[in-house]
Amino acid sequence: MKETPAGTPVGVDDPYDHAGVCDHLTDEGKCRFAFEHPEQDPEFARERRRDELRCPAVDPDSEALCASKRSSGERIDPRDGDWNWEDCSHYRCRNRERECIRCGLEERRMAHSDERPLLEEHHLSYAGEGETLGHEITVFLCRWCHAKVHKSWARIDDDVNPDPEAIAEKEGRRSREQSEASFESAADRFDVGGDRDAKNGGDRGDAERGE
Repeated sequence: MKETPAGTPVGVDDPYDHAGVCDHLTDEGKCRFAFEHPEQDPEFARERRRDELRCPAVDPDSEALCASKRSSGERIDPRDGDWNWEDCSHYRCRNRERECIRCGLEERRMAHSDERPLLEEHHLSYAGEGETLGHEITVFLCRWCHAKVHKSWARIDDDVNPDPEAIAEKEGRRSREQSEASFESAADRFDVGGDRDAKNGGDRGDAERGE
């Protein structure tokens, strides 16, 4: 299993088995990186421009391939093109689905709160020995799955349910969120009426005593 530089497992044997569509790929099968950042790799940009910015990892005979597969949720197979994803020096894939890829726990963030998120970004690939740069391939894991993957031989594709503690944490946030969303007047929340009545009662008592 692949490991981090610290020697802890990342939960996969081959990160590219879990890698999705490149972040730089447009719906038309073009390379956004070569178009928007040619100064970062002029040679790479020139090669892509000679091929009308087409990404070599997708089918050159179908301009609508990426758009149709993305809309249907189907994964684009790198064998559709001349390259595999790992052949590209600028390949990058960051999972943006806000749920744990292992157990399916969904994120629930509290507004105006600095509480620790339920989900954490998890890197599947790191620069290997002698390499200065590795492809960025990341997914989201809940805190509980994240700990299990790094501290044991748990895999990111295990068929598991969310940890009971994770469910309790999520439900606790949902309950607080619903409580905050319910309407409560300022008078009720701070018992303004009760304070006023107590004060008026005191004033009446003072008057009756002639004070």
